[in-house]
Amino acid sequence: MTGVDLIVPTVEPDPTPLPSALAAFGWTSERDVAFADHAAAGLVAGRVVSTGGVMRAMTADGSVDVVFQRRFKRGTASAADLPAVGDWLALEPMISSGMAAQQAAIRTVLPRTSAFARGEATSGQHVAEQVVAANVDTAFLVSALNHELNPRRIERYLLLAWASGTVPVIVLNKADLASELATALAAVAAVAGDVPIHVVSAMTHDGLAGLRPYLGPGQTVCLLGSSGVGKSTLANALLGEERQLVGAERADDSRGRHTTTARELFPLPGGALLIDTPGLRSVGLWDGGSGLEQAFDDIARLADGCRFTDCRHESEPGCAVLAAIASGELAEARLESHRKLEKELRALDLRADAPTYRAANRRFGKMTRDAGKTAQRRKEADG
Repeated sequence: MTGVDLIVPTVEPDPTPLPSALAAFGWTSERDVAFADHAAAGLVAGRVVSTGGVMRAMTADGSVDVVFQRRFKRGTASAADLPAVGDWLALEPMISSGMAAQQAAIRTVLPRTSAFARGEATSGQHVAEQVVAANVDTAFLVSALNHELNPRRIERYLLLAWASGTVPVIVLNKADLASELATALAAVAAVAGDVPIHVVSAMTHDGLAGLRPYLGPGQTVCLLGSSGVGKSTLANALLGEERQLVGAERADDSRGRHTTTARELFPLPGGALLIDTPGLRSVGLWDGGSGLEQAFDDIARLADGCRFTDCRHESEPGCAVLAAIASGELAEARLESHRKLEKELRALDLRADAPTYRAANRRFGKMTRDAGKTAQRRKEADG
């Protein structure tokens, strides 16, 4: 290069380099600065790597069992405050007889960059937010390219991923079993929007190279999908070894049996981190933000052109969404799915607010009883 001065900036060495064990699990210099007050109080940082049975966390000094004491439990307002796989914790090592700590008491869950959550039924009809995985950068939404492929289910996973703050990527597995690949891709593309779609075979490793851009050092990815879509096989393929138990497929429907029973975080050979979750046979929704709008951004864009700002896209004049259906630009099934999920989320919001839900139930019960009494009076009058 002639006539150009190449200026190389001088970088001062960091006097307090990040502990290698923590950096390998996604700890950053920003988190290190934010943790300063906890460190001054004698606490250590640890990331939850397993929630099966005893919760385990990885610290700079190795793996420890996480101990839940009354002090922490008193400070939790809801189930969403409890740690999930991928969470960073402030821990107090429990050291005895001069030996290295094998247990550590949890003092707080550090702020999350993302939280994959779903609605979980608790007592009665009440629903609470349950965090499934935290601090995830990319969510691999895994479906199988067989007769079980369901675009409506993919819409639900997209909603959950967007609501969590993670970036979704659709992974269509079992390409080796696909009989009508072009038709399947068209169906998925119709609901994916701008979300990338990757066709892979975890069994033969075809297409896995396309996932590498999401697997950089320190990046955390999460596998989400129903039982039998091949998540465990995909996890093993990414890990480069047989770490996850893989169940045999049932001969009658080609579906794998659910094999993953605990949520775990694994380091990948290239430096990324992988969270595997148990298969979700029914996908419970939870959307505390704009997940629905992002998952159905095509409808959201069309709705901007409706004559009325509160258009419900049913029979209103000047509805751009209904016009798009009439012209073939938008599938009617897409709008029906949006309506169904919107209704489900409204009901979930009501059930999440227990007093409001009980009041609504009482009003509905009173209406039913009043209607019954009216019908009985009319019957008696007619008789």
